[in-house]
Amino acid sequence: MLSSERAKMAIVTTELLYLRDAYLRDFDATVTSVDEGGRRVSLDQTIFYPTGGGQPHDTGSLGGLRVVGVQKEDDEVWHTLDGDCPLPAGGDTAHGEIDWERRHQLMRTHTALHVLCGVIWNEWGTAVTGGNMEPLSARMDFEFDPLPEGFGATVEKLVNVEIAAARPVEVSFIRRSDAVLDEDLIRTKVNLIPESVSEIRVVDIVGLDKQADGGTHVRNTNEVGKVTVLKTESKGKSNKRIRIQVTDR
Repeated sequence: MLSSERAKMAIVTTELLYLRDAYLRDFDATVTSVDEGGRRVSLDQTIFYPTGGGQPHDTGSLGGLRVVGVQKEDDEVWHTLDGDCPLPAGGDTAHGEIDWERRHQLMRTHTALHVLCGVIWNEWGTAVTGGNMEPLSARMDFEFDPLPEGFGATVEKLVNVEIAAARPVEVSFIRRSDAVLDEDLIRTKVNLIPESVSEIRVVDIVGLDKQADGGTHVRNTNEVGKVTVLKTESKGKSNKRIRIQVTDR
């Protein structure tokens, strides 16, 4: 088994299987590094989404142990395991499964936020300034000053119309040099992605919203359900927050 010290020094790339197929529920992988002190292991590939981009990490099991944390460090994804049972050893094959219900709720929620972004961009030309989500609930901030009259009810209606339109959600990968020239991607601030990233993953809700994004999404907006705008808040002169809830229809 690799020591903690060696695990920290290892240069490993974890293949992110969820980037191409968010519907994978289980997988087999080889343990590439072990951090005994942190009770975590890295793998050659994973379907577990690590915390990032406003989306929380997946939970589930790996090698029969509960996965309670997932973190990406450089190109390596670490899986924190609960309990006090021995960790898998370096070179072992481990079977992993995600908590599908939680993952799917996050996929629905993340897609709902992209619909919200698309509606607000297309209707008001307003950019996103931040956001965060949990399963079936989320908040997103926009550059509004002031918020339009009756905004909450209006945007809720428009978002649900787009969801019901059953728009396909497509994932593609394009060269960074092409991405920075795409006017539809300018509002996602592609230029803030590190120069070392040569390929950009694009999530396209066909006919509504296209963004550089590394999160998990459903295949069609009709899978989202229904969105309710719970409240709007002012977080500064030009920053307004929208809180939403996602429910079954």
